[in-house]
Formats: sequence, C-alpha cells, structure tokens
Amino acid sequence: MTQKSENGGATFDDNNDGRGPSPEPFLSTKGYCVTCDSSVTFESFHPWLRDHFLCSNCRSIPRERALMLAIERFFPSWREFRVHESSPCGRGASVKLRKGCREYIGSHFFPDIPPGQTHASGWRCENLEAMSFPNESFDMVVTQDVMEHIFDPAKAFAEIARTLKPGGSHIFTVPIVRKEKESQVRALRDRNGNVVHLLPENYHGNPIDANGSLVTIDWGYDIVPFIETHSGLLTTLVYFDDLAHGIRAELIEVLISRKLPAYSKLKA
Repeated sequence: MTQKSENGGATFDDNNDGRGPSPEPFLSTKGYCVTCDSSVTFESFHPWLRDHFLCSNCRSIPRERALMLAIERFFPSWREFRVHESSPCGRGASVKLRKGCREYIGSHFFPDIPPGQTHASGWRCENLEAMSFPNESFDMVVTQDVMEHIFDPAKAFAEIARTLKPGGSHIFTVPIVRKEKESQVRALRDRNGNVVHLLPENYHGNPIDANGSLVTIDWGYDIVPFIETHSGLLTTLVYFDDLAHGIRAELIEVLISRKLPAYSKLKA
C-alpha cells in the first residue's frame, strides 16, 4: 500500500494555495517574513499549518521560515559563509540563501550521473551518503526535510561532518514524528540494492521528481544522540512559536549540529 502523508515534509502539491473546504481562513495574521524580508500576511485555509500557513508574498511555509530565522539569529554572518544546500526548492529559505551567499552550492541526487557533475537542470549532483566534496569544504550545510529520506543516515551525517570546516554547522529541518519514542526505520536496501519496505510506503514531495520521495525513517528525539554517535556533531534542537514571523505549525523543530574545533583536533 502506498500513502501520502502530511505528517512531515511538503505534500505532493507544493503549489497548493492552502485552501480547504472553508472560505474563511483557519489562521490569518500580519507579520514579517524572514525568507523574503517583507511585511506580509500569513494565512492558512487548512488546519494542517505545516504545509498551508503561507506567506502572501513568497509562498514560504512555516518550517522554511523557522530555518531561516534560526540562521539569522545564530549565524548573522551567514552571507559570508561557504554553503552547501542539499535538495533546495524554488522558494523560501533556499532562494534567500542562494541569492545571499556568494559561495552557495546547491545539489540534488541524480542517480544517472556521477557525483560532482552538473545535471542538465543546472544543479550539481551529490549523494549525501558519498559526496565528492573535499574535507572541510563548507562553513554551513543546509537540508530541509531531507534526512527522513536517506537509506543510510549514519553515512549521511558522517559525510556532512566530513565536509564541514571546524566550527561549521549543519542546520536542518526534519519531521520529528515519533517524539519521545524510538526512531523507526520504514524502508532499507538489501545487499543487492533493492528497496525493502518494513512499513507501508509513505512519500513526501520532491522538487525534482513528481513521484515524490520515499520516507525511509520516522525520527524521534533520539536523532540527537544518533548524530553525535555517527558523526561527532553536537546537536541543539530549536523550537519557535512566533506568529510575528509566521512560524506556527506542527513538527516545526530546527536542528543545529556543530562541528566543534576541539573535536576536530581530537579526531585528527
């Protein structure tokens, strides 16, 4: 059985205007959007705010604004950083980062070309489990609702840590659907590379594939020690509930994983 979930990530229809059966908005407020730097109205016609509480100007959703607010607050000099964003989309924080950083690299995984090459779409091809970047390439790595789609997240987090400079950070969103419960693997690959489904198939929206992205793991809060165990990165979980910035929704956590310089020296 295949199902489409609204419990994490965007739904397939990323151009949905958020309108549900009611002509009246479920939630509407004026505020300031940190992804398009504008005074706007935030409005949702659907009770599932994570995908439908939209900025009237840039159409960003709450998790994108939460991620950008975290970057602005904790990394105010981000425009000077060398940034790698895996699986960027065409709105919100991805657009602001791409325009604001002179040394921004965006990548998607294209299974038909080798990592490091440029796809016909203009995006660089990179596999988070085995990237082609040299060690210590970036000040910041950004992923937005990507880490629930990785078959080997231990390798992916280790690779992200490898490509970060000492003092660098991985800033990301991922739906923490399990909360205090143990994270649960939904799908894996066998020795021959075939996908084995342990739970009913679940897909989220994918900016480069209309078929969506398979959810491979439902994360709980144990993602924090998992990251440290497999990468050495120390992770802080940040939660915003800030209507003035249009940030109110389900599964809205932002995670900041830091590569501490002292740890890098110990590993060397």
